[in-house]
Amino acid sequence: MTKSTMKPNRRAILTGGAVAGLATAASAFPAPAVADGVRKWRMLTSWPKNSPGPGQTAERLAKRINDASGGKIAVKVYGAGEVVSGFEVFDAVSGGTAEMAHTAAVYWTGKTAAAAYFTTVPFGLTSREHMAWIYHGGGQDLWDRLYEPFGVKPFMAGNTGMQMGGWFKKPIRSVDDLQGLKVRIVGFGGDIYRRMGAAPVSLPASDIFTSLASGAVDGAEFLGPWIDEAFGFYKAAPYYVWPGFNKPNGTGECLIGKSLFDELPADLKQVVTDACMAEHAFALAEADWKNADALDRLVRDRGVELMALPQDVVARARTEAGTVMQEALDGAHLGPEILASYDEAQRKARRWAEVGTAAYQTMRGA
Repeated sequence: MTKSTMKPNRRAILTGGAVAGLATAASAFPAPAVADGVRKWRMLTSWPKNSPGPGQTAERLAKRINDASGGKIAVKVYGAGEVVSGFEVFDAVSGGTAEMAHTAAVYWTGKTAAAAYFTTVPFGLTSREHMAWIYHGGGQDLWDRLYEPFGVKPFMAGNTGMQMGGWFKKPIRSVDDLQGLKVRIVGFGGDIYRRMGAAPVSLPASDIFTSLASGAVDGAEFLGPWIDEAFGFYKAAPYYVWPGFNKPNGTGECLIGKSLFDELPADLKQVVTDACMAEHAFALAEADWKNADALDRLVRDRGVELMALPQDVVARARTEAGTVMQEALDGAHLGPEILASYDEAQRKARRWAEVGTAAYQTMRGA
């Protein structure tokens, strides 16, 4: 995990190979046309084009903006790798190569450590709790301030819900089974797995299946049953572990060049804001519905073996999580402020859940 005591800046993040890659992309990627009052925006994504879940969310978001703006904003979607890799879309928006992107904040912890809190963190807020924090608990303001040095404006825009613990080629029965295991995982979970003896590997979505199939990784965490099934992970790793302590939420983000957004008239700013909110709610409901069907299908038809994450792994992960996140945020840009706000949101959510959702699910029989 990259940690910095200095405020990030746009020049600092566009270095080395990223500069060369984005420069090449920019030279082959014509500047957007603005004619007859129509703003032509390019949306780069971190997902294979139109893939289930986030890929489809990106397409729907573009359509929402196109339709609600009455054609005043025309968004064209590009899948991961069509212009830049899925892990370069933030830099592309920050550097002006593209107007917007659809991605996940958890990918940018190497740029600014606190970014993970705007997707999900281990043992953190659930999807609805996270929405409450962003919309009503000051989370959006902190997110805006976190990305401001990069010239990027973020929005919640899509959610894949509760995540699973991942796919493994061999059963995980104790912490001992993690020793030396190569696991595709992103966010703070990678550091937690490292402390438990595994070797975390960062891979974009498009590379996960081939890496599992070839043995380049021994396990992989991505999203939930519906999207994981669509990517075919069950064909390469038959053991599906639950629960997903690393990602109890799946917030996706829409990124827009800040100066571009600031220059929009008020009505079009509202169009973009409302489109992101609508897609976020729609996608979360979609994920909950389709995950339930896919989980049944994976077990019934795909030969997948569900395995509860062993208690010693959960206990060890919980112990390591606090240390990992505290160390990552210590001295990081806005780290202490974001951590304090998030912890307060989690305290409120936990207390309400005790007599609300969690209590009812227990009473109902989950």
